Amino acid sequence: MATDSPANKYLDPKTLDKIKRLEVRARLVVEGFISGQHRSPFNGFAIEFAAHREYSPGDDLRHIDWKVWSKTDRLYIKEYEEETNLKCHLIVDCSKSMRYGEESGWSKFDYAATAAASLGYLMQQQQDSVGLVLYSDKIDKNLKSSSHPSHLKLLLHELEQTEPANTTDVSDPFIALGSQIRKRGVIALFSDLFVDTEELAKALAQFRLRRHEVVVFHVMHHDELEFPFQDNTLFQGMESAGELHAEPRSLRKSYMEAVDRYMTRVKKVCATAGVDHVLLDTSKPLDGVLSSYLNFRAKSRRKNL
Repeated sequence: MATDSPANKYLDPKTLDKIKRLEVRARLVVEGFISGQHRSPFNGFAIEFAAHREYSPGDDLRHIDWKVWSKTDRLYIKEYEEETNLKCHLIVDCSKSMRYGEESGWSKFDYAATAAASLGYLMQQQQDSVGLVLYSDKIDKNLKSSSHPSHLKLLLHELEQTEPANTTDVSDPFIALGSQIRKRGVIALFSDLFVDTEELAKALAQFRLRRHEVVVFHVMHHDELEFPFQDNTLFQGMESAGELHAEPRSLRKSYMEAVDRYMTRVKKVCATAGVDHVLLDTSKPLDGVLSSYLNFRAKSRRKNL
């Protein structure tokens, strides 16, 4: 994908960090993503996602989407909304560990909130319903899904006002959510997943038992993935009182091995549960969020045919 166009630069976290309003960030990310496809957003992108198909002789003219025709000069049929619209719940981790990186200006929570907001903005364009859940060791906020434009503004406002706090827990909050989110839909989880993997497996099972489609966006700061530290460093726990003063170069090998084992366990848990796992590096452009989600939806639709 090209990265030098004015729109595509807004996929870069370094640029997005300078844009304070989350609503503006989300819009620019989606526009940059569409621009990066090097084709009409109605060709391969919105058609597949919004369930448009090309007009064929004999199709009922009442079902032609004239808005698409005005932009593409081609005829497309739009399927009935009640057959294609879905409910999506954006579940965002707002525990203390998500604050990592804020001293440099772009924390894991900033990345997760922008990714979730962008996905919400994209789905609203497709007239799908979007809800928001913020959690730490409890459910901090639960906004039911809606497709009304003003509802997305409310979701973005809540994300903007959130200050990550408390520890991380998925057992009690996800058990509660499993009973509250009853109608089958899509669960998009944004978290660093710093939880016991057995508890994570049980939590994801709460959604899968209710036949929700689940995609986990695993948000990791670039420092956590690469451990770039060189000088003597004081490492402090963000959800505990522990700290360690160490020479990081002597720790890097064992740290990277531990991260590799952790990532392997998380991927295995997701695969076993039938959940898509998407690793998000906070230093990488956010188009991966949208493209991964659309690929996920396309795959799910093919399985249901």
